[in-house]
Formats: sequence, C-alpha cells, structure tokens
Amino acid sequence: MAGTIEVLVPGGQANPGPPLGPELGPTPVDVQAVVQQINDQTEAFDGTEVPVTVDYDDDGSFEIDVGVPPTAALVKDEAGFETGSGEPQEDFVADLSVEQVKTIAEQKHPDLLAYDTKNAAKEVVGTCASMGVTIEGDDAREFKQKVDDGEYDDTLA
Repeated sequence: MAGTIEVLVPGGQANPGPPLGPELGPTPVDVQAVVQQINDQTEAFDGTEVPVTVDYDDDGSFEIDVGVPPTAALVKDEAGFETGSGEPQEDFVADLSVEQVKTIAEQKHPDLLAYDTKNAAKEVVGTCASMGVTIEGDDAREFKQKVDDGEYDDTLA
C-alpha cells in the first residue's frame, strides 16, 4: 500500500493537524517523524506556504521532497505585504533591496531556468514588475536594465 501525499504546509510550522495529519493518519508512517523532518527542511521559508511531497512504503519508511514556493509568495514574504498592486505600473506596494532580490533568487534558483544568480534575479525582477514592487526605488524594468548594464555584477555574482 505504498503511496504519495502532496500538501502545502507553512514553512517550519507543519503540525499533525490538517492538512497533513488526516492524510498521514491511515498510513504506516510515524506522523511526528514526518512533521519534524518537514519542519527541519522548510524552516528557511518561515510561514510561507511550501509544496511538500511525502512518499511512503508499507514498512513505514518515507521520503520527503520539499518544493520551492512560487516566486510571488517569496517576494510578498520578503517585502512584507499581502497582495500585489492592481495597477503595477503606477501604484507600487513595496520596495526591495538588491540583497533581498538576491536572497529570493538564491531560494528560487533550483526551480528556474537561469544558469546563475544574476539571471535568476532578473526572473525575480520580472515577477516584481507584475506585482507593483520596485527595487532600490526603481521601477523593476529600469532595475533590470541596470542589471543588464552590469551595474550590480558585484552583488549578484
């Protein structure tokens, strides 16, 4: 009766209650062990919804695969706002520093097509543009041009 369970859990804050507990209850795994391992692997995402897959076998053994939250969720978490702008080209909801963009790019890099942090950061900036988030006070498109011009090569190396 081996199987797979896929859930979204708040990073570092999974518990034996819903949505995880009811899914794991009928399985042969140690629920507390699964919860602890998920929390250990997701603590860097501190409260942000993280996709988690638990593969289990009949003998009670299990494997956990932790995904990366969507870029928009990481941006909202880092900038500290709830929803993006309805007019992202005119009404800005937050401002990120280059270091914050780099942090998000490094977290998201395994799921992106980018080869390096600089290009991963440009993908993050694209998400910022559609959410109404500025970077270092600049519109996301202006910031991306500065990155292309090499202005932030030292920081994003």
